[in-house]
Amino acid sequence: MAVFVSPKLFKQNKFAFVFNKSHIKISSALNAKFSTNIHPKKNAESVAKFTNGTEMKISSGKYARLADGCATATLGDTTVMSTVVSKTQASSSSFLPLVVDYRQKSAAAGRIPMNFLRRELGPSENEILTSRLIDRSLRPLFPQGYCFDTQIICNMLAIDNLNDPDILSINSASAALAISDIPWNGPVGAVRVGFASNELLINPNRRDLQQTQLNLIVAGTKQNHVVMLEATAENILEPDLKKAIKTGIKECQNIVHSIQELQKMIGKPKREIPLETDNQKEITDTVKLLANMKLREIFMDSSHDKLSRDEAVNKLKTDILESMKRSYSDLDVTAVVNAFNVVCRETFRSLIFENNSRCDGRTLEELRKISCEVDLYKPLHGSALFQRGQTQVFCTVTLDSADSALKLDTISMLTSGFKEKNFFLHYEFPPFATNDVGRSGPAGRRELGHGALAERGLRAIVPRDYPFTIRLTSEVLESNGSSSMASVCAGSLALMDAGVPISAAAAGVAIGLVTKYSQENPDVIEDYRILTDILGIEDYMGDMDFKVAGTKKGITSLQADIKVPGLPLKIIMESLEAASNAKSEIVGIMNQAICSPRREKKLNMPVTENIEVPIHQRAKFLGLGGGNLKKILVETGVHVNAVDETTFSLFAPNETAMREAKEMIEQILKKDREPTLEFGGIYKAKITELRDTGVMVTLYPTMPPTLLHNSQLDQRQVNHPSALGLEVGQELQVKYFGRDPVSGVMRLSRKVLQGPVNLVRNLMPSS
Repeated sequence: MAVFVSPKLFKQNKFAFVFNKSHIKISSALNAKFSTNIHPKKNAESVAKFTNGTEMKISSGKYARLADGCATATLGDTTVMSTVVSKTQASSSSFLPLVVDYRQKSAAAGRIPMNFLRRELGPSENEILTSRLIDRSLRPLFPQGYCFDTQIICNMLAIDNLNDPDILSINSASAALAISDIPWNGPVGAVRVGFASNELLINPNRRDLQQTQLNLIVAGTKQNHVVMLEATAENILEPDLKKAIKTGIKECQNIVHSIQELQKMIGKPKREIPLETDNQKEITDTVKLLANMKLREIFMDSSHDKLSRDEAVNKLKTDILESMKRSYSDLDVTAVVNAFNVVCRETFRSLIFENNSRCDGRTLEELRKISCEVDLYKPLHGSALFQRGQTQVFCTVTLDSADSALKLDTISMLTSGFKEKNFFLHYEFPPFATNDVGRSGPAGRRELGHGALAERGLRAIVPRDYPFTIRLTSEVLESNGSSSMASVCAGSLALMDAGVPISAAAAGVAIGLVTKYSQENPDVIEDYRILTDILGIEDYMGDMDFKVAGTKKGITSLQADIKVPGLPLKIIMESLEAASNAKSEIVGIMNQAICSPRREKKLNMPVTENIEVPIHQRAKFLGLGGGNLKKILVETGVHVNAVDETTFSLFAPNETAMREAKEMIEQILKKDREPTLEFGGIYKAKITELRDTGVMVTLYPTMPPTLLHNSQLDQRQVNHPSALGLEVGQELQVKYFGRDPVSGVMRLSRKVLQGPVNLVRNLMPSS
């Protein structure tokens, strides 16, 4: 008999062995643990039932049993597996080093990746956005002080082309954390809510989403608290959105209860979190004594801007650190820095409650000073500069042909139902925007997330049938909070400057929150303050970053980044009202710069036009291998695209290029121009070639030869033209019946001109 024990377990003395002559006995104290590891519990499953009759199955115990936690979630025929692993040694960072990786698998959809290597490569934009969505739903519920490297991986096992796997990823990851031994104050449930025909849809499928006015994702806890919100909307009204949020939170409870059942069946005991030592408490008290008053002075001085305030705080931190080094020979510098950050946060938040004002002197509802400019540079199709406090965003609009539309990857096409996008926004956040030195290159996860949020905020106001592809770029030149919402404002201005017929101006604003929890019941919020148009420091030291974009009438997108373990619906609704009031005020300020899309076209604006080309001239127009179209593009810059068999779309960068292209097209078609032929008219046709199927004839000198088929040569059956004595150069009388509507070929006939007399004469034997 052979027994295999991993070297890791052997070194940790996890097993004690007693050797006998015939067998090996495992000590009874460790027998249960050993058998549990080798023979895990059977697969456990729970079902969450929704009010619309659908079900979500959540199971664990079958896959990835070496991970700290693993669970799968299934809706319809779409299944996602999530695993979580956390190290047992604390990291050196003062925050939770959580990494979430969501991976799309082409095999799950029965597809092969279309790249050169035919395998999954780096994460796509959709994978990154979904990873951020999962992260924001789970991170707030990790306990404070848990600084262990943690990784969550969500793998797509199967996709049915109807149910989006992002919701399943949140729920399966929540279940994996709940049943693991990792400290976590969950579970969390997540649902998608749609709105169509004044009815709310729970977890709508892909077809429903194409008709819905709202795509809202809600994540909540068992206390009916909101942990995460993300939505894209078609200018939905505020009351309808509030109703959708309340309904979503209610439906989340079904998933939370289902995960709790799973946790009772196979959940592991949670690890213990290291408590704060007496030495750490002493350091914190000392730092508080040295820093509290000076921090209050800094935060109450409204003359400070972002740089001067940061400089003053950093100088104070350095002075305290040097002072404590002289008093403590074996000082833990990292502990002092962490303690200073804690004291700084507590002082900043307490001042807001005491004064009902903020560090820059504004009231809780007051906006920062806003200025707007449009049409900054003539070569640009559209441009705008939006300044809000110390946040500055420069946006440009570029209009191009339909060929420039953004093509989506295979899985994104399956889940969204769209093959390409004719409107997209690219967001850039260079390090100089915050007076930093850092990486400058391709967009990172944060940039992709902020850009996607701003794009969703503007997508609803852009016409879907616009003939051009629109690329909107947002470059953050200064940043002190809410640069993504500033991108919505600047993007709306730039679109109007470019003359894009948007339905209404859109604006965005970020709402912050500072909470105070009850000392008797740490789960109950005792007091709170809602902050409108937050600064960067208010985002960093606050409890929420609630971004809302929309028009004066409704809401087009929102994203709630909540940093506490859930918020009551009351706070969410008040924050939404504050955001609606603020964005309406911002739109009013923007209207002073430009209030409607520009009507007069700029000289460099692109133009588009459709032309009709007869079917019989199509080949001549295209040229050999599309050579004529390539020539037009090279010489004039005009793109020619086929709309249908006889209609072509011309895209020109300007009016001059369009005129040049139309002149070239006229010359091409002029060479093949035919005289007007009357339907039913009789014409002389000259034979140019004899073929087995008939004769090739021309009706006029410049005409390309066309076929007069054997069946139309004579009223007798003809197998070959030579049987009638026809020769090249001979002239025949034919009747013209127009052109075939499909192929464009001339329809000619000789036999219809042969009367009964001619037929008898032809049948008589020759003398």
